[in-house]
Amino acid sequence: MLLKRFIRDKRGSIALTFSLSLLPIAIAIGVGMDYGRALKSRSAMQNAADATALALTKYATTLSASDLNTKADSIFKAIYRDKDVSGTLVTTAYSNTDGSQLKMDVTGTLPTTFLNLISVTGMNVGVTTTVKWGQSRLRVALALDNTGSMSSDGKMTALKTATKSLLTQLKDAAKADGDVYVSIIPFSRNVNAIDLGPYTSNWIRWTNTPGNSDAWDSRNGTCSGGWGSSEQSCTGTWTPKNHNTWNGCIMDRDQNYDVTNTAPTLATPQTLFPAQQYSSCPEAMMGLSHDWASLNAKVDAMNPTGNTNQAIGLAWAWQSLTASPFAIPAEDPDYTYQKVIILLTDGMNTQNRWTSSQSTIDGRQATMCANIKAAGITLYTVQVNTDGDPTSNMLRNCASGTDKFFMLTSANAMVSTFAQIGTSLTRPRIDR
Repeated sequence: MLLKRFIRDKRGSIALTFSLSLLPIAIAIGVGMDYGRALKSRSAMQNAADATALALTKYATTLSASDLNTKADSIFKAIYRDKDVSGTLVTTAYSNTDGSQLKMDVTGTLPTTFLNLISVTGMNVGVTTTVKWGQSRLRVALALDNTGSMSSDGKMTALKTATKSLLTQLKDAAKADGDVYVSIIPFSRNVNAIDLGPYTSNWIRWTNTPGNSDAWDSRNGTCSGGWGSSEQSCTGTWTPKNHNTWNGCIMDRDQNYDVTNTAPTLATPQTLFPAQQYSSCPEAMMGLSHDWASLNAKVDAMNPTGNTNQAIGLAWAWQSLTASPFAIPAEDPDYTYQKVIILLTDGMNTQNRWTSSQSTIDGRQATMCANIKAAGITLYTVQVNTDGDPTSNMLRNCASGTDKFFMLTSANAMVSTFAQIGTSLTRPRIDR
């Protein structure tokens, strides 16, 4: 009877079933915990591998393959602190076909805790990272405020220091001549084109166009048989001076060519660059070059004078990257080219060819900024404000992004700002 009752009794079956189901549940939880540990270790390994690969770029071109691998192993193990992962193996591969590339693989083993219950004693953990650099060649135009206000608060001195430090960064980033080109465009109300060609060059406009009476020939000459200091005011015979007396100064082009990079052509006189004998003409511009000694000498020669016309500095920076009268170096089809303009100014716009209205000049400049960005050129703008001026919304909007506009309140901040921009332009990048 007792045996029959025991066989018919179902009360213990639920407990038995529950007990048997606990094992797979426990294993599933344990597997999840082991995989969670593996993901955490892999994330830390990836970060360490990325940092190692970036650090290796400075050695990749000089070390042998075996020495590079040894260096990679040493750097990685100094960074990676996960003591649970054992047997880490680091391998590297460097190539310089179509730019420089460093690939690094890291593998290791993570001992398991719960998976060990089903005879899985370890999990493989591995990552791959690739760093690329040098596939994009760099062309940078520096539009630098050389107006009279730059003489105060040590601004011109700081600008020269900042610019020369940036030139060093760019020079060091170039693996070969031509990898990096730089142009320097000092500006005040006008720019100085005296070094871009002789005064007989056909891109210079000496005479008036309809609606404009500011041309060089009309303002520089002698009035005989009458009186007047310009062609318009002369009541006798006006004779322009010899063009060889021109000091190299250029004013804004006719509108709307003042906001474009259209190449000058004799067929359209409005595209030519109008000469002017502005007494506060800045240092002469220098087109794209990798002659670093000459670029530094150009910076040393800069001198603060004249009123502020940011727009003309920006216009000629654009021209220096793209069109005549500058000689534009040929581009190698095997490379991509990054074109950049850095505009630095310490004050608001005060005068251009037509007006002293800041809002009017700002409006022309805003149009040009939009045109430059539409052409695929990256714009950095730097406002040096040591006089309590308001933030220039035009300059902020002119930049290619909020991270590319800098508002500085001290002259010395130019040095660190240019260094920051230089780093962003030249650093190697992780390629996923």
